[in-house]
Amino acid sequence: MKKFFVFIGVLIHWLWKLLTTGSTLLVNVFFLFSLLFIFLLFAPPGIDVPDKAALVIAPAGTIVEQPTVINPISRIVNEFAGMSLPEETLLQDILDTIDAAATDERIELIVLSLDRMERCGLNQLQVIGRYLETFRGVGKKVIAVDDSYDQGHYYLASFADEIILNPMGGVHLRGFGLFRLYMKEMFDKLAVNFHVFRVGTYKSAVEPFIRTGMSDEARAANQVWLNKAWDLFRADIAAGRKLDAEQINTYVNDMPDLLRKAGGSTSRMALEAGLVDAVKTRPELNDYLTGLVGASGDGSSFSQIHFQDYLRTLTPSFTSPENSPNHVGIIIARGDIVQGEELPEQISSRTLIHHIRQARDDDSVKALVLRIDSGGGSALASEQIRQELLRFQETGKPLVVSMGTLAASGAYWLSADADLIVASPYTLTGSIGIFGILPTFERSLAKIGVANDGTGTTKLAGTGDPTRPLPPELQAILQLTVEEGYNRFLAIVEKGRALPAEQVRAVAQGRVWDGVNALELGLVDELGTLDDAIGAAAVLAGLTDFTAVYIPQPGVSGRQLLRDMGMTASALLRRDGLAQLNPLSFLRPVSGQFSFLSRAGDQADIYAHCLIPHSAIAF
Repeated sequence: MKKFFVFIGVLIHWLWKLLTTGSTLLVNVFFLFSLLFIFLLFAPPGIDVPDKAALVIAPAGTIVEQPTVINPISRIVNEFAGMSLPEETLLQDILDTIDAAATDERIELIVLSLDRMERCGLNQLQVIGRYLETFRGVGKKVIAVDDSYDQGHYYLASFADEIILNPMGGVHLRGFGLFRLYMKEMFDKLAVNFHVFRVGTYKSAVEPFIRTGMSDEARAANQVWLNKAWDLFRADIAAGRKLDAEQINTYVNDMPDLLRKAGGSTSRMALEAGLVDAVKTRPELNDYLTGLVGASGDGSSFSQIHFQDYLRTLTPSFTSPENSPNHVGIIIARGDIVQGEELPEQISSRTLIHHIRQARDDDSVKALVLRIDSGGGSALASEQIRQELLRFQETGKPLVVSMGTLAASGAYWLSADADLIVASPYTLTGSIGIFGILPTFERSLAKIGVANDGTGTTKLAGTGDPTRPLPPELQAILQLTVEEGYNRFLAIVEKGRALPAEQVRAVAQGRVWDGVNALELGLVDELGTLDDAIGAAAVLAGLTDFTAVYIPQPGVSGRQLLRDMGMTASALLRRDGLAQLNPLSFLRPVSGQFSFLSRAGDQADIYAHCLIPHSAIAF
């Protein structure tokens, strides 16, 4: 009888194991088939490029050099919930399609339509423009078509052979400016004490907390780079449109008079000023383009292919692994420099260090290009990244830094030791200075009858509590720490750039420099693009035959897929449809100015950050 029960027990055990294993297997098979079904459902059809067509370059959303990964499941969930995802277009995708189209006999011309393009750095617009010039150089035309042009859109359109405008549209040039909200009086009324510790006459990141307006020093420094950027901007437009650069100033400054002469028509004003070549309605525009390349297969429009469709017929740059033994690695780093986990538009020191180590340990990677677009952030995180870059250089592999729209403060801190620094003329860099900031609310609480009291064993016991006054001992510690950090920053630049101490101190003090002036001052080595930086890295490594590759390669891991699904669900739960009706929404720029403080996570509250928003140097 005992053997019988043992037999029954073993039988039940294996039946249960079979059942549980089978159910797990069934669930996994169901999940895989579900993914396959979703892929087949949403997989795009094959692409057929017409024999005679216009390539339509119509980027949507922000132009980025490192896309925010959004997995297909998250996208489906968001669309089902009615949540719009932020649109992005990869800069390299645009460049790849223009480059390929130049030698593709099926592509007759490029139609540039920019009405859906949002933020884009001037340096990015310029490099797209240079690619368009190369396309034109083989005898093909570029035609810019839009209902209206804002400042950034028009800058790119000026690289075209023709610019066509809708009769109801206009060319809206305004000039460059940098304006912030200054909140000292508000904080005084709220009885908030902001304890600021900084070094550098021009380190103006903290000014909105402690002033009612821009300081004379900050105004003078900002005016220099704003003027330089505006001069470069006007020069490129003037060259493309065969105008005098001063005519751009006249168009902006005398706009009321010019508009009166045009009878109030902004399109006629732009046409008479030579900023556009023709004014056409959409039907007229369609007829014009049809006359150039013929009609589409269904006759509804002109023969065309969208650049995103055309891209699917190409092998994207820097992404295809090859059997080449010689690679130039490319790491893209954009956003605030922070410690901890990486989030969109942030540079996590932990993640970036991991990628640098990948490049260091990969024998096929002979050189590294760090493409950086950042205003800095945590001083500690910046130093951690710099130390890892030094370890990379100890292998004998060259390091080249390619600067994007912004590479200032903490971003310059980690760049200074590079073997070569390549910047765009429009790059803003420098901002050699650091600061610390701590708010306390003891006066605010006192107004409502709340006090903090107690006892401790030392003068520093209980410090760090924002409801208590900041003791003088801690104030002294923080100021000394900031000063030491500033001297460390100066020493890093002196050694990395091989500049005399006096010269570094003269260009430091937290001052921001444009790429052209930074070159003259020795803060960067060359002006150029990412392609130029890659070529320079290959030369430094002694390579004649090489392949440039991203580190890491684009893609979504299973772990990332699950994490993104969780983040999507959290976003859905946090969604508030009334947010757009918030009467205090005008204060959003305030939080935007200082949101990096909550994200940077610097343990000592010491920051190397340049508070110049991308909106001041991007469109």
